[in-house]
This record gives sequence, structure tokens and C-alpha cells, in this order.
Amino acid sequence: MVDKICDFILARIKREMPELDEERTEVINYGLQMIIGEVPKLVGTLIIAYLLGVLKLTLITYIMLLPYKYFVGGVHAKSHIACMITTPAIYCGNALISKSLPFIPSTYRYLAILIVWIFSMIVITIYAPADTENVPILRKRERKFKKIMSYITMTLTLLVAIILQNKYIIVSNILIIGCLIHSIFITKPMYKLYHNKYGYEVYAD
Repeated sequence: MVDKICDFILARIKREMPELDEERTEVINYGLQMIIGEVPKLVGTLIIAYLLGVLKLTLITYIMLLPYKYFVGGVHAKSHIACMITTPAIYCGNALISKSLPFIPSTYRYLAILIVWIFSMIVITIYAPADTENVPILRKRERKFKKIMSYITMTLTLLVAIILQNKYIIVSNILIIGCLIHSIFITKPMYKLYHNKYGYEVYAD
């Protein structure tokens, strides 16, 4: 269904813009699939979250981690089915784990946050913004901006986790675990696992 909708929209775009070359057409098509595919994926995730009793926490997970996820990038599943499995696993799984974690003393929580921050700083420096071959980030200015914003949004997210740890410990857990997950998903091993390539591996400067 998603492919048919995307093909219909792409055909209309090509009629209006016949000058589009094959490479840009593929990029547009992939972008359409990501946008249109996002709706059923989000709905499916929320239904699963509701059935698991973590709907509110999953919404918090999705919304509060969205800025970091947007700027840092990461892998994309090759099929809609794989994406429909991965997304609930990440967001509902985070909510369930964060809800189930026992109370952790502040000293160990600060240590965990510091480890996640250092790890994230390293992988952002090496990989961010982590684009893909189908949706590459080709402009150097955009790459630089997204890398800077990756540092900022990740650090702010973990600072919020520190602020919330006393009254909203579950939300604090969500932010810590979420930052770690999104940082892991921009690394080379994850790209190999999902059969993705970074944009720079395909499009030389």
C-alpha cells in the first residue's frame, strides 16, 4: 500500500518536474516512503504500547528523543515490515525497561549518564550526521549544522535526565537509555547489520 501511494505521488511529481534525473527521483521516492510509512509505523507503535500498558511513556519516549534522533540520524530498515518491528521494539522496549528498572543510587546514575555522554560524544564525532545512501546529506554546511546540533541535543537530553531523576525517575531512565540507543544506531556495526551505507560512502565530495 505504501509503495503504491508513493508511486502515485512520484508520478505526479515527475509530470510536473520532467527535468528530474534518476538519482534525484530515487531520493524523492525514498523520502516519500519514509514520510508516508511513518504514519502506520507510529500508529502501530502506539497500539502496541497501549496493549503493553506503556502508552503514555512511549509517547514521552518518542517526543522527548525526537530532536536528538532528527539531528544525529541513523540506520533505516530496508523494508516496511522490518521498520514496523524495529520501531516498537525501540520505543516500547525503552518504556518497559525504564519502568521496570529498580531504584539506582544517584552516584551510579551520574556514572551511567557520564558513560553515555562520553560514548555519544565519540560516535557523534566519528559518524554524525549519520545519513544513508538513499537520503544523503550532501551539503557541507548542513552536515556541520547537524553535527553541532547532535552534540547540543544529546547533551541537553542528558541534562534533563539529571534534572528529572528525583521526581520523574522513569522519564530520566527513558532519556538515558534513549540517548544510548540512538547513539548506537549511528555506528558502523549497526549500518552493517541493517545493510545500510553512509552517504559519504556512496557520494564522494
